[in-house]
Amino acid sequence: MIVKIDNSNIDICISLVHKLWPDLNLNELSKEILDSTFGEYFLYEKSDGKYIGFIQLSIRKDYVEGCKTSPTAYIEGIYVEPEYRRQAIAMKLIEFAKEWGKKNGCKELASDCELDNTLSIKFHNNAGFKEVNRLVCFIKSLGEH
Repeated sequence: MIVKIDNSNIDICISLVHKLWPDLNLNELSKEILDSTFGEYFLYEKSDGKYIGFIQLSIRKDYVEGCKTSPTAYIEGIYVEPEYRRQAIAMKLIEFAKEWGKKNGCKELASDCELDNTLSIKFHNNAGFKEVNRLVCFIKSLGEH
């Protein structure tokens, strides 16, 4: 079952999100999860009540690479505990995201990952996503030098 986070499951959501993005500060992460401006978080709950995965969804109204329509439903993050992978749980989360996007007036669902994240690229391909672009980002300080 897929459930929206609330006060009763926020701690497990924080734990799962931190497993996906371990470099994030836990205090900032907690504030972000509670602040709906960063999207909505949903947990995958097994029949025994154990939470084993999450998906973070948002509606992007700015340009989304490769999309032809706006707004666009966007998967900001998706994670399933390693011991529960290859059991179609992530695919259920994707199906949920598709329906969530439709309910929010979207015609497309988008996502991204780092260029070297071959596991995520393979997952997205297997989930029916089409790669539309590769991107390398740059930054230059405007300070001294």
